[in-house]
Amino acid sequence: MRSTYLPGADGHLRWLDLPGDGPARVYLHGLGCAGSADFTGIAARYGGRAIVVDLLGHGYSDRPKDFPGTLEAHAETVAAVLDDEGIKDAVLVGHSMGGAIAIVLAAARPDLVSRLVLAEPNLRTGGGLYSGAIAAYPEDDFVSHGFRTVLSTLDPEYAARVRTSDPAILHRSAVSLVRGTTPGTAELFYGLPRPRVMLIGTRSRPYADEPAVRQAGIPVVEVPDAGHHMMRDNPEAFVAALVESGAGPVARGERGGSRSERVGS
Repeated sequence: MRSTYLPGADGHLRWLDLPGDGPARVYLHGLGCAGSADFTGIAARYGGRAIVVDLLGHGYSDRPKDFPGTLEAHAETVAAVLDDEGIKDAVLVGHSMGGAIAIVLAAARPDLVSRLVLAEPNLRTGGGLYSGAIAAYPEDDFVSHGFRTVLSTLDPEYAARVRTSDPAILHRSAVSLVRGTTPGTAELFYGLPRPRVMLIGTRSRPYADEPAVRQAGIPVVEVPDAGHHMMRDNPEAFVAALVESGAGPVARGERGGSRSERVGS
């Protein structure tokens, strides 16, 4: 595991660098999870160079007490890793909150991104059931007792990953998901001048954001026999969806384009 020190956050962000050919695929995990737990096996199955990130306050990364945990702040930490490594034209593979972070990063630093493959990203304010339940607590109350309460409601495998996160940063990240960004992540996603695709687990349907995503000309790829946590529900199918989504090299002339472009078609 490698480490990048972030002076602004006064902490180390840790990440795996799996060697391989082609552009780097940067894997960004969801709220309370960790790339080292969720994506290492996926990246190994898919092949190619992979940067598997544990966001600050999650997994093996540090827990800076003053880190704001916003989508923008998380995106800046990932950009710092890519800058330090001299990585350009990365393929961002983001799940849930990681998908929202990928959108914010691609909008702020288009020089770093060639393609986005996002698995059920947060595209609207209000968060989901999980983030909403966390954000409903004041931060001090969540740290003192709400964290334990939320853990008790999760299935054991999921709780094992969430337990490694920092309660304060987890709460701040959930609050950021509920509040959203300006412009919103959906607006940013629809307007990005890069190839984009969204993955949806079959058990997540009907999926509220799917019609608008399709209307924006962004293709949707289904992950069969899977719900929101599709990487662990059906890892083989998730990797197949990455292949179908074109999460590899971007063909000559494919960069740029309009809101209605078809990725990988």
